Amino acid sequence: MLPATQATPQTGPEAAFLGIDRLRLGYDTPQGLREIVRDFSLQLPRGQTACLIGASGCGKSTILRAIAGFEPLREGSIHLGGKLLSSPAQSVPPEQRQVGMMFQDYALFPHLNVFHNIAFGLRTLGRVQRQARVAEMLELVGLPQAAKAWPHELSGGQQQRVALARALAPSPALLLLDEPFSNLDTELREHLAHEVRDILRQGQHTAILVTHNKQEARIMANRVGLLTSGQAVQWRSPEELA
Repeated sequence: MLPATQATPQTGPEAAFLGIDRLRLGYDTPQGLREIVRDFSLQLPRGQTACLIGASGCGKSTILRAIAGFEPLREGSIHLGGKLLSSPAQSVPPEQRQVGMMFQDYALFPHLNVFHNIAFGLRTLGRVQRQARVAEMLELVGLPQAAKAWPHELSGGQQQRVALARALAPSPALLLLDEPFSNLDTELREHLAHEVRDILRQGQHTAILVTHNKQEARIMANRVGLLTSGQAVQWRSPEELA
């Protein structure tokens, strides 16, 4: 592996927009290292969505946390846009990674209305710019009149749209979606999966979706990784999912 001070070659994980190379994650126990993820690699072009699918506890969410900067790497590296985000020797702080996240529980602030939830990550913008960006995001997710509403006044689907607007508002280079529709009923989750897919493609956003639902993977992903015990056993196209 090249030292961080040397120029990176235009091959391997650094050449992809998101390049993950031989990732190994785990934590120390009195009995030694408990391995959660091993030898996981992904090269994802700009504007595409990859989906990680597998049973609970197989390491899907741990991989997302590592990309976001919340899990140290035991081995391997993560590059985004040609820049090194993580290796065992160095790590860019989470707030400097330009990575947005969308969770299964929406994670909206109950004491803030919709406008201020979306504006939360836009504190470096001036007031006029911030207002314009929030209005743009609400229009994008189909809730142009919801700025003054409170989270408890919204349906589950509307709350998830607001969560997406908040995640996209700072213009992240990469969006991580961790089981974003799992708390919704089947009909609504498929409808929202189509909506989110169209929004991501319209904006040429690069994203990783974690789910255990194959239909969501078929709808949203350009490629699907089947995870077993922390390893992507096979990458497939969505059409190849059984």
